[in-house]
Amino acid sequence: MTETVAPEPTPEQAALFARVRRMMLIAGLTTALAVAAVLIAIGYRLFRTEGSTNATDVTATLPKGARIVSTGVAGDRLVVTLEVGGVTEIRTFDARTLKPAGRLKFVGEP
Repeated sequence: MTETVAPEPTPEQAALFARVRRMMLIAGLTTALAVAAVLIAIGYRLFRTEGSTNATDVTATLPKGARIVSTGVAGDRLVVTLEVGGVTEIRTFDARTLKPAGRLKFVGEP
């Protein structure tokens, strides 16, 4: 069998080969950087520690004779409006944990 012998490249061909190699290296590094950025973004979205929400049963006790007037959600708060003996009261709870966050009473002037 005879082997094919490749002739030595001319200086212009060698310069062209070097330029093509350099461009391929730049394209490869750019692609690797883009793939790494996508994987980091996916990993961040999957593993960020926002805390998983566990289903909990919470029983909130209301004063005797209290009536729920309305409920609503404001941001990450659950808002419950009550009427207790003619006095309006607003109670807020954390929407994730359902722990009381605040209370606001409205009373008439004497």
